[in-house]
Amino acid sequence: MEKLAIIKTKIKILLEMIQFKLTVFALPFAFTGALLASRGVPDVHVIFWILLAMVGARTCAMGFNRIVDRKFDGANPRTAARALPAGDIRLREAWAMVFLSGALFFLACYNLNQLTLLLAPFALGLTLFYSLTKRFTSFCHLILGVALAFSPLGGWVAVQGSMLGYPFVLSLGVIFWVAGFDTIYACLDADFDRQTNLYSLPSRLGKRNAFRVASFFHLLAFVFFTLTGYQAGLNVFYYIGIILAAGALLYQHMLVKPEDLSRIRASFFSMNGFISVTLFVATWLSLATLR
Repeated sequence: MEKLAIIKTKIKILLEMIQFKLTVFALPFAFTGALLASRGVPDVHVIFWILLAMVGARTCAMGFNRIVDRKFDGANPRTAARALPAGDIRLREAWAMVFLSGALFFLACYNLNQLTLLLAPFALGLTLFYSLTKRFTSFCHLILGVALAFSPLGGWVAVQGSMLGYPFVLSLGVIFWVAGFDTIYACLDADFDRQTNLYSLPSRLGKRNAFRVASFFHLLAFVFFTLTGYQAGLNVFYYIGIILAAGALLYQHMLVKPEDLSRIRASFFSMNGFISVTLFVATWLSLATLR
């Protein structure tokens, strides 16, 4: 019983370390891609393997991020209490989680179709590569966006086994949506990044200019999300979702200012989760009422 309790505690710490609950950011976009590919709800087995693929990919990527950034996290007062620098999790335990979740991702892709499996190394590799990019480029936020833009594409390919007909404007929307909120979130570490010679837009441009860039990214994102509805032939329900999501994004920018980042966690976690889920539900309702 004691060993079981220790294992449960370790799993809980690992899940908290990778912020497992934030899988909600990318998962709805994967399912949105699947909905568009099937013009409705996909088969249950496809949904199941997409879910496992997304959980595996994100867990692997976040675990890798915590491993390679552990020294920076330990030196940064904001992140010093994270599991690895604090010693709550051993390095080999974190690596075990990375390898097991990576294996889960490839297993899920194998059980979907051949093209999904062929794309898997590129999708996961780019996601892992992102964790290293802040060491040498301020484009790190856009690289994260490109990595997460594989989510809707992956959902489409999981259903169709092909990229033919895929609305690539959806992935463009994801790129700039992610780059925008990641730029805002990076403002929390702007001073630390500057002192340690890490590259991020806030550390290079300053917080105020970084917010301006983030606003531009988000404007582009919603242009592309709107074009997705047009390209996919969606109806008014989708555009209602666009309006609701845009309102949430506007509220996010009103809630957090360069000189006051105290409410950034509410903005980052609540609003972005709301946006991705809203666009998924809007797509589903649109497709359901087109029949």
